[in-house]
Amino acid sequence: MPVPLAPYPSPPVPVTTPTPSNGSQSQLVCSSCRNLLLYPVGATSVCCAVCNAVTAAPPPGTEMAQLVCGGCHTLLMYIRGATSVQCSCCHTINLALEANQVAHVNCGNCRTLLMYQYGARSVKCAVCQFITSVGASTSAIEQKFNT
Repeated sequence: MPVPLAPYPSPPVPVTTPTPSNGSQSQLVCSSCRNLLLYPVGATSVCCAVCNAVTAAPPPGTEMAQLVCGGCHTLLMYIRGATSVQCSCCHTINLALEANQVAHVNCGNCRTLLMYQYGARSVKCAVCQFITSVGASTSAIEQKFNT
């Protein structure tokens, strides 16, 4: 039996609702079954083709963002600018950081690329549990491993 590659169900076939003259569409996550729904810009609500639940659409012009829940790995959509997002599946509160609020560093042990919030002094690797200092200079870290 084949194993699915993604934890999310396939998006449903878009509802055959007339789209605006420019054909632009937006997307949101169904409030019931968590499927990704496509809908014409300007619609006030969207009916899911899988579970028939009606989900309210954000007002036109609202910028949406996405993140993956740190607790259950569900795709979450939220209004851009929010500082945190609570998962409706596992109730984990996720930090919603903008791209300019995060930085990257390689784990000092296993070299996995890690993401952390600017201002943090260290970051713990989820793979090997090693704590990498991000406030120290690179030469100090290299000296630690070369001795």
